Amino acid sequence: MTRERSLILNAKQISQKLMRIAHEIHENFYKEKELVIVGIEGRGSELAKRLGKVLTEITSMQVNVEVISLNKEKPANSEVSFSGETKQLKGKFVILVDDVLNSGRTLIYASRFILDADPKGLSIATLVERSYRRFPIHADYVGLTLSTNLKEHVTVEMDKGKEAVYLE
Repeated sequence: MTRERSLILNAKQISQKLMRIAHEIHENFYKEKELVIVGIEGRGSELAKRLGKVLTEITSMQVNVEVISLNKEKPANSEVSFSGETKQLKGKFVILVDDVLNSGRTLIYASRFILDADPKGLSIATLVERSYRRFPIHADYVGLTLSTNLKEHVTVEMDKGKEAVYLE
């Protein structure tokens, strides 16, 4: 049985959402000299790269983009890897990026890793935020908030030329 897919965001709308998120981040951190954007491996890291690119175009602050990897199914039992050195997070504002904020489990474990590095502050950015959580975390910067039921699934595709968000 195939699921019915409804297009929620097309490529142009995704770009517009990322532009708006970048401007919101800039408004909140314009006095900072440096900002670290950390994307969760996969679509989160792709969004982080794109967000970092937009930020470098609209601000003079130094923007560093890194990737964090963890097992999304069993984050408590998995090793977390980070593309940079954790000491570069100390005393800096960090924006953690993922494609969809669903239960909050992946973001809470990634946040814990970042907080161990003693940043100046930590914010969450996500392209799509769903309306329920199992963990106490929220996104500070959101492209789109969806009220969904537990049976529905949000799919983000980031392939060049086929960027879209679907509700299945």
